[in-house]
Order: sequence, then structure tokens, then C-alpha cells
Amino acid sequence: MAAVVTLGFLVALEFAARHHGTPGPITLQVREVVHAPKSGGLLYAAMALMTVVLTWRERFIAVGAAIGVDLAFLLVRWAVDADTAGGHPFGNGALWVTLGAAVVAVTRRTGPERVLLLKGVGLALLLMAGRKTGDTWLLITSKTRPTVLDQYVATADHALGNPSWLAGRIVEATGPVGFNFLDFVYGNLAVAAVVAALYQLRHVVAERRFPRHHLVRTFLVIGLVGPAFYMIFPVVGPLFAYGTGTEHWAAVSLWAPDMPPSEAWAVANLWPGTLPPAGTPQPMPFDGITPRNCMPSLHTAWATAIFIHTRGGPRLLRFAGTFWLVATLCATLGFGYHYGADLIAGVVFTLTIEAALRSYDRGWDRVGIRLAAHGTAVFTAFLLSYRWLPLEMARYPWVAGPLLLLATASVVHGYVRTTAQWSRSTAPVRQPEPQPEPA
Repeated sequence: MAAVVTLGFLVALEFAARHHGTPGPITLQVREVVHAPKSGGLLYAAMALMTVVLTWRERFIAVGAAIGVDLAFLLVRWAVDADTAGGHPFGNGALWVTLGAAVVAVTRRTGPERVLLLKGVGLALLLMAGRKTGDTWLLITSKTRPTVLDQYVATADHALGNPSWLAGRIVEATGPVGFNFLDFVYGNLAVAAVVAALYQLRHVVAERRFPRHHLVRTFLVIGLVGPAFYMIFPVVGPLFAYGTGTEHWAAVSLWAPDMPPSEAWAVANLWPGTLPPAGTPQPMPFDGITPRNCMPSLHTAWATAIFIHTRGGPRLLRFAGTFWLVATLCATLGFGYHYGADLIAGVVFTLTIEAALRSYDRGWDRVGIRLAAHGTAVFTAFLLSYRWLPLEMARYPWVAGPLLLLATASVVHGYVRTTAQWSRSTAPVRQPEPQPEPA
């Protein structure tokens, strides 16, 4: 059922993208069988995720085959002088190996072994297609939402002290080193998620089954549900609505995105030097290119999911999860991609999804339903207040700001308390050690 629903969703996005004159996620993914991939690192990370169902011997064969295929593609492109057209010169091999594993599962495996291998291939392909799906969603938001609500969020953000403006000045002060370091962390969020997921799924090959709940599952649900709110609450971010767009970072960025200038659509060139006015907000028209991908911040949501799922790992993994969350928050604010209001909405969004997924695994017990309902209510209250009460929030920041933070903290506290209760209820009972008996 999950496979059918996912396929239907991808087909629907394919038709929607074709309607707007661009190839959809299925076409873009199929092209990478031959063409230079947009992200070779992501393809290898996805293949690594697939190898959790393989033995060590099979893993070495898979990695060797992927590298061999990439070397063959590299030689052919060099021989015919083919341009990568902005893509990566590697990654095709990982996709070929993943597809080859699917063929092996269908033709050479039977029963549970076939199902297990197909599950591994499915997770890898979903992670690969997730990037294409996200790109298509962003295109649809820019084409179907001609006006954005940035003035509302920027006004409401006065209650939080306009953190994006402060973080933007700090990142500017760090120069090219600080910017590109955060940019690398920000751009490799999916790779970090795969590393955490590999630890969670390390026993799959021995136990011959996947755990009930793991990071990849949460990641995919966030990516599936989150973009729907981009359509409901379209926001482009302070860098675009109150700045010069990506041109602002062109002088220091090593991987500057190729986007047309958007300054003509901005309210004014205010970010990050001058705080936005707290006047009456209005919907504002914006170009048909810039994604409306701010509310909620899915980068924050995904980084929060990584943080949650690394809590049960070793110290190094816990440190990495904490680092990735903090660095992602600094990047989303410091680059001008998000307002502070987006970030707290992203945190509540992730905890609500995590609560719902874990409650579903437990059979929808009362505590889980209450936690998911509480998170949904807080997230809904955030969106309604940003849209209908931004001026009041800006006028009384010492009231609205603490209320926003307390509401977020209530969801965090409820999640920590509930999951701790679940852990105690499912912990194995310690058996008494056998005692010596007299002969």
C-alpha cells in the first residue's frame, strides 16, 4: 500500500511539473542513469543505506561496482568531451548498483530474502527521489502562489527579536570561511541523516528485518507532508523579501546557486543591516522562480529529527547530531533563508510527526494521541497567529515572544516525558541471576 501511494504521489507530481513546462521527479531521476547527477554524494549515501541488507562481502562488491561504473562514465565523458552541465562527475555508479540490486531481488531471491532486499532498494530510491520531489514541490509553489506572506511573518518575528537579522550580521562577520563552512553543513543534511540511519539499521542484515521506527521513516514523512504548508502559507524568506537574494552571498560563496536576481520584488534592501518596519502587513507579489519554502523550516525539522534519533547512539553520534542541529539553525537564520518564527514551527512540526509515528507503532494509545493532538494544536496556533495577529505580536513582544517559546517548550517537554514513559514501559524486565542450590 505504501509503495502504491508513493508511486501515485510521484506520478501526480510528474504531471504537475509537466503542466508548468518542466520535467518532474520521475523523469529527472531516470535521466541520472546516464546524465551527470545533480548530487553524486546523495546517490552514494542512498546506496549506502541500501547496503544495510547486504553482507559485508556483498557490500564490498557493491561499492567496487559503483566505483567501476563511475570510472567508466568518466572515461566516456572525457573521450567524447561531454560536459556535466553543472552536475557531479560521479554518482551514476551508485544508481546503477541500486537498480541492479532490485533486479537481483526479483530474479535471484525468493521469499523473505527478496522482500528484505526490495525494502533496502526502496529506501535508497526514496531517498534519491526525495531530492527530485522537493525540487518539483518548490517549482509548483513558485508557479501557483504569486503572492507571499513575508510581511506577516517578519512583523510577527519582532516578538522573537528578529533573530535572522542578528544571525545574518554574525555570518557576514565570519567572512568566506564561516559562510562556506555553514553552507557545507546546510547542503549535506541528507548525508548526515544517512550516517545516523546507518547506525540505527546496523542490525538489519543479522536480524533480517527492519526496526519498526527509524530516522529514514521520519525523514520521508517530513518531506511528504511539509511542502503542503508551503502552499497554505507561502513565504520566501528575509534574504529575498527584504534583501537582494542570492546575490548577497555571491562574493563569498564557493557554491553560489544560479538564481536570477530578485531585488526588484523585495520590499527594500534591508537585510541584515536594518530591521523591517512593524507596520500593517500585506500580501506582496513575488517572482515566479523563488521557492515559497519557509513555513515551516524543513531544514530545521530534518535537523531536529537527526538530533532526536541520535540520542540513543554512542557519544560521538550524539555530539554529531547536536552539532548538525546547531549548525543548521545558524545557517537557516544567518543565510537569511528563514525567520525565527519558521524555526520554532519546524521544531513543533517534527515532534508532532515523531509523536504520531511512534504512537501509531504502539497502537494509538491515549498518551500518544494526546501528544500528537497537542503538537498539532500548537502548530496550528502558530500559523493562525502569524497570519492574523502579527501586528499585535510586534506591539507586545514581551508578551508574544515568551508565549511562542513557552508553547514550543510545552511540546518539547511533552515529547520528552512521553517517550521516556514509553521507554520504561517497553524496557525488558531484568531476570534474576540463578543462585546456587545445595546438593
